[in-house]
Amino acid sequence: MLVVRGNREFLLEPGATQETDLGVLELPEDIEPGTTVETHLDESFEVRRLRGPDLFDHLERTGAPMMPRDIGLVVGHTGVAAGDRALDAGTGTGVLAAYLGRLGVEVTTYERDPEFAEVARENMETAGVADNVTVETGDIAATIDDLKGPFDLITLDTGDAPEVVAQADDLLASGGFIATYSPFVETARACAEAAREAGLDDVETLETIQREMDFDDRGSRPSTAGVGHTGYLTFARFLPSLE
Repeated sequence: MLVVRGNREFLLEPGATQETDLGVLELPEDIEPGTTVETHLDESFEVRRLRGPDLFDHLERTGAPMMPRDIGLVVGHTGVAAGDRALDAGTGTGVLAAYLGRLGVEVTTYERDPEFAEVARENMETAGVADNVTVETGDIAATIDDLKGPFDLITLDTGDAPEVVAQADDLLASGGFIATYSPFVETARACAEAAREAGLDDVETLETIQREMDFDDRGSRPSTAGVGHTGYLTFARFLPSLE
């Protein structure tokens, strides 16, 4: 559960106790989202259900997670939905896998670092998607021959993504998508070239740049603060010929 008061936010399991600067808070075992609870000093907090954007702020990080704007592009561009199967590699914190799991997608995600993989498993529990998301420890490129497709979506955030893209037609369902994420355009180009050489269709690389608007008495303009660039997303689709 997410427990909130103003700019104070923390995760707390039902039945757990939390010390705060406003007193000690004991969360009942049968607590429901939307309930107001009080500390022993009679200070009120609201209990909320953890939602998608909260994952980005509250999951334990083992690296820089994919930004919500890029996750939104993956979901919107591929149309991945409940009942689909997704193969993911480069789990890291697991934000993308958790988002997909919350959509009802069956996700198998690979993380090379055993410690990172264990953190990701705990994060899936926190996100409430442990039943939908399986975190495997290993290198997807080394185990690709043992994977049992087909998958409706493959998402990659790894340095060796082009190697996997080259074999995506053996893993994807007809009409399925592969999406690779890279902070460097060289890797994005390599993925696009590998997709074309593999005979995949609708190959394109996109950069999502998002700017917040500032409104004040002088006028309105895009904010000059923040980072516009996050990474490059390369998409391709498996559309087998009927010939």
